[in-house]
Amino acid sequence: MMRSFVSREFLTFLLTGGVAAAVNFGSRIVYNRWLDFSSAVVLAYLTGMVTAFILARRFVFTQGSQSVQRSALFFVMVNGVAVLQTWVISMALYYLLPMAGVTRWVPEIAHAVGIVVPVFTSYLGHKRFSFK
Repeated sequence: MMRSFVSREFLTFLLTGGVAAAVNFGSRIVYNRWLDFSSAVVLAYLTGMVTAFILARRFVFTQGSQSVQRSALFFVMVNGVAVLQTWVISMALYYLLPMAGVTRWVPEIAHAVGIVVPVFTSYLGHKRFSFK
């Protein structure tokens, strides 16, 4: 299992995932102008997810033999788990950071940590299901 994380494929996944995470993070800031933090986190995750699917299919998991529709279905399922992880972590930190004395950049810190947490579970899920 550890060997999966020391590969060119995983490094490319991290790179394309970083782009998708930036889209996720940046769009949350924009969505937060009109929506509450919780809704903005979920909508931003969906925006990043579309970006991630396109980049992963094009640059990371290029050897898959599944149809685009089947890959997309599994991609959504794997990301269903990941969005829950992102939301729970983001919301928990949104409330816990001020209790710990952090008062600046709370939404940004909470959301950034929430985005990073599912990297490993998402990679394994996409490798085994979405793009096999």
